[in-house]
Amino acid sequence: MSRFWSAVVGGLTPYIPGEQPQLPNLVKLNTNENPYGPSPRVLDALRAEAGDSLRLYPDPVSERLRQAIAMRHEVTAAHVFVGNGSDEVLAHTFNALLKHDAPVLFPDITYSFYPVYCRLYGIEYREIPLTGSFEIDVDDYLQANGGIIFPNPNAPTGRLLAEAEIERLLQANAGSVVVIDEAYVNFGGVSVVPLVLRYPHLLVTHTLSKSRSLAGLRVGYAIGHPELIEALNRVKDSFNSYPLDRFAQAGAVAAIEDQPYFEETWRKVVASRERLVAGLGKLDFEVVPSTANFVFARHPGRTGAELATRLRERSIVVRNFHSPARIAAYLRISVGTDAQGETLIAALGKILTESIAASPSSALS
Repeated sequence: MSRFWSAVVGGLTPYIPGEQPQLPNLVKLNTNENPYGPSPRVLDALRAEAGDSLRLYPDPVSERLRQAIAMRHEVTAAHVFVGNGSDEVLAHTFNALLKHDAPVLFPDITYSFYPVYCRLYGIEYREIPLTGSFEIDVDDYLQANGGIIFPNPNAPTGRLLAEAEIERLLQANAGSVVVIDEAYVNFGGVSVVPLVLRYPHLLVTHTLSKSRSLAGLRVGYAIGHPELIEALNRVKDSFNSYPLDRFAQAGAVAAIEDQPYFEETWRKVVASRERLVAGLGKLDFEVVPSTANFVFARHPGRTGAELATRLRERSIVVRNFHSPARIAAYLRISVGTDAQGETLIAALGKILTESIAASPSSALS
């Protein structure tokens, strides 16, 4: 605390991003990065951009990138907003579209930066509990609100809400904006982007960090009615007119245009996820059904904190959330390569065996 701080600063609880540990022989399964590198076309585009043109500012409206995204999703460029990662896109969304007299609604188990943005911008919010099986019940959202936002699939659970249920929510909630955060939809889900042409209050956000393997470039985007996009641009241009540099724009265009590579990599991740789920099942883990590039799992005989700690001792890093209490037993495990998955399963098997051997009951038997 400093006497020089603005009044808002003291009331903030900043978001803590996923750890980027520096461990030897690291098996990194904690931040949902794609285990496969970006398209070779992306690397070619970045090399081509490294030249004299860097003395010039980038295109402030990212016209070429917006056109590429629009073509991929069969909308117009006027339906597309781009930003410095989906985090920035979402931050602008809260400020531009979700700050009203009534509270914004989102799940009680979801991204922890949703309430962070609300506190930063002075937005009233209400957390809606997930069901006992970690599902979103649309009926719980049929109440007065200043907007609705949730990831689909949700994070950290990985559960997907069916398109028909989202459409039911849109039909019942025509008076405020509904934001569907589809960061993980490309690993087995179905995008609701086509619905933006029928529902002017729907905004869908995407990232290139996951399925396009570009977490290091920081590119995200939103698709919605042009009036929603105008609001986002007004906020963006009141904050930073150049959120995407020349490298980010060039690399993102190449990633969007290389559809065959995208198809190849997401299918590999899905296949690895199924192998991982099967391996966890053999160790008696309970795994929440996932359509993301991660799984949410717990073991009935061990705490999540214990397992995460024991794995870290072996240079395997996964995510364990201490709050809310009902998910503290779970590990969120990013889907890595098959080799990384096998390393994880082998380590968990040894940890569980060692735990059983060291337990008082086994010592007495």
